[in-house]
Amino acid sequence: MPAARRETRRKRKQTRHDAWMTLEGGFAKRNCTVLDLSAGGAKIKVHDTHPVTGKVGLAFSKDVRKITHCRLVWQDESIVGLEFMVPV
Repeated sequence: MPAARRETRRKRKQTRHDAWMTLEGGFAKRNCTVLDLSAGGAKIKVHDTHPVTGKVGLAFSKDVRKITHCRLVWQDESIVGLEFMVPV
């Protein structure tokens, strides 16, 4: 029986793009930097000390009405991994 295949990681593009995020249920925007980006998610650096939990909105401009819905996948201090949520 063949060994199980490991899912191939999506191609990532490194960047240093300013962005803004909102926490689930919140309206205040928090400054962050997108460190890398793929079709399925992003790695960001958060610029404050408040923890990130659950679902967040990620905006690539200061207009946080145009957000990409994401969920937290992992966090290592100020570096956060987000998965883009596809609307159903």
